[in-house]
Amino acid sequence: MTNDPLKLDTFICFALYSANHAMNRLYKPMLDELNLTYPQYLVMVTLWEEDGQTVGSIGEKLFLESSTLTPLLKRLEAAGFIRRTRSKEDERQVLIRLTSEGVALKKKAADIPACILDASDTTAAELTRLKAEIITLREALTKNAA
Repeated sequence: MTNDPLKLDTFICFALYSANHAMNRLYKPMLDELNLTYPQYLVMVTLWEEDGQTVGSIGEKLFLESSTLTPLLKRLEAAGFIRRTRSKEDERQVLIRLTSEGVALKKKAADIPACILDASDTTAAELTRLKAEIITLREALTKNAA
């Protein structure tokens, strides 16, 4: 390790960034089989956990603005995985619901987490610990960026 703070190998942000790229390269062939991008997969995961969410609720969970989320949702709707409808209680809100094809896609995606674990060459417990540490870091950075 060097004392120079502007060396690439000292940046935690670069370690996270490059790990994210490696993770996305791992996901890509599996998601291609499902006709999903990684952000679309994340939307589907949130809907498999809880169907019938608003765009705002999904955006909060995924840390995405509605301007980023809306085109992504339109593509998922065009693919036949979701339906977008206006809320009857508040027409400003758009509700996102899974179609039968979207529900069926969950079964096809069920093996993805195990493939990621296998490729990580670590244990589930170690990945859970790492995830918790990354979440703690994210929360601190979010708080201090405000």
